[in-house]
Amino acid sequence: MNDLTMRPIAGREELDLFSRLPYARNEELSDDLASGRRRPEWMWIALRGDHLVARVAWWTRTGLDTPFLLDIFDIDATDCVDDGVRLLRTAMAEVVPPGADPPRYLREVPSSWREQETTRRVVEDRMTALEQTGARLFVERLRFEWRPGTPISEPSERLVFRQVRDTDEILDLMTLVLDGTLDAHSREDMARMSAREAAVKHYEGELAHYRSPREWWRVATLPDGSRVGFVTPARNAYNPIIGYLAVLPEHRGNGYIDDILAEGTRILAAQRVPRIRASTDVGNAPMADAFARAGYATFQRQVDMRWR
Repeated sequence: MNDLTMRPIAGREELDLFSRLPYARNEELSDDLASGRRRPEWMWIALRGDHLVARVAWWTRTGLDTPFLLDIFDIDATDCVDDGVRLLRTAMAEVVPPGADPPRYLREVPSSWREQETTRRVVEDRMTALEQTGARLFVERLRFEWRPGTPISEPSERLVFRQVRDTDEILDLMTLVLDGTLDAHSREDMARMSAREAAVKHYEGELAHYRSPREWWRVATLPDGSRVGFVTPARNAYNPIIGYLAVLPEHRGNGYIDDILAEGTRILAAQRVPRIRASTDVGNAPMADAFARAGYATFQRQVDMRWR
């Protein structure tokens, strides 16, 4: 019973086995496999006898042939951290293409995970195992949720909203708002490329994949037509979201963020969505405060770790 068996799942027929360790994403696994966002060979388990002691799985965007994120990693008990490390190393050697950097690790955790001893140990054990394979914490993010029935502020007369004209305009706006950004991912990109290149990377990596009409996107202007900011209410593969929300540098500090977020929320609420999700870095206090004022509750945090 000390022997550890490590292998990918055989297929959909082993989803019940893979799902023995609890996580909200378990309910998405079947659809992810059907859509190609997951593959059995990217979903590994560690067994001692018939007991599942650890598991790891990667996710990708539909149409891609390589894993994009490591988003599931679980260890059954605190005394199984070494088993988790062994599984990570074994699976990564098979899943990650030779010479490539491992995909980043993203994991949703309870919003108060540090305040509860049991939860804190579980999260820290996972992070410890990942660190032993070379990963390091990059950023922690707050995840927000708005629910129907939550009041939405009425439109003010300070701003006028119109649709985004085209891809060039959204890229121009995304480039401009990178000046002074507090977002860790954007700051990392800006250290390696120009603001325009960072905007294109973000657009092609996220906004271009939304499953909703671009007609929902809004540019906020002053009554004279001067642009103030923008918001991209959208649907990703799982939820209605506030995908991007920003105010141009010269207009920050005037409270326009509240008007722009309310407009994005109104657009999605008009679609009778069951919820709206959004997120921002823990260190981006102005953005976090705006979501709180708009009635978005912090329902989770997200841990982002990198191998480079």
